[in-house]
Amino acid sequence: MNVPQEDFAEVGEAARTVIREAKLAGVYVFAGGINDAAPPLMVAADGAVSHQTYPQTQELNGGFCVLELPSQDAAIEWAAKIARACRCSQEVREFGYDPES
Repeated sequence: MNVPQEDFAEVGEAARTVIREAKLAGVYVFAGGINDAAPPLMVAADGAVSHQTYPQTQELNGGFCVLELPSQDAAIEWAAKIARACRCSQEVREFGYDPES
C-alpha cells in the first residue's frame, strides 16, 4: 500500500465502507491490521520461543479480511472492491474447512 499520508483518512473510510457492505451482505467474518509495534514470535514444537518469523514473511504489512463466500468468483469480486478502496492489490486465499473447528 503506497498511499500519501494526506490520503490515509480517505482510504480508511473507503475501506470501512466496503467492510460495512460485507457486513450488510452477511459475508463478513472478521478483519484486522497487522500490529507493527508487536514483533513476530516463532514458537517451536517444543515450546521454544524466538523473536523471528518465516523468511518469506519478513516484509509482511497490511492486514487481512476474512469473508465467507460461495465461490472463488465471489472472492475475486470482493477482493476487487477492497483493492479499489485500499488502492492496492489484494491476495485471495481459501481456508480449508475443518468440521472439528
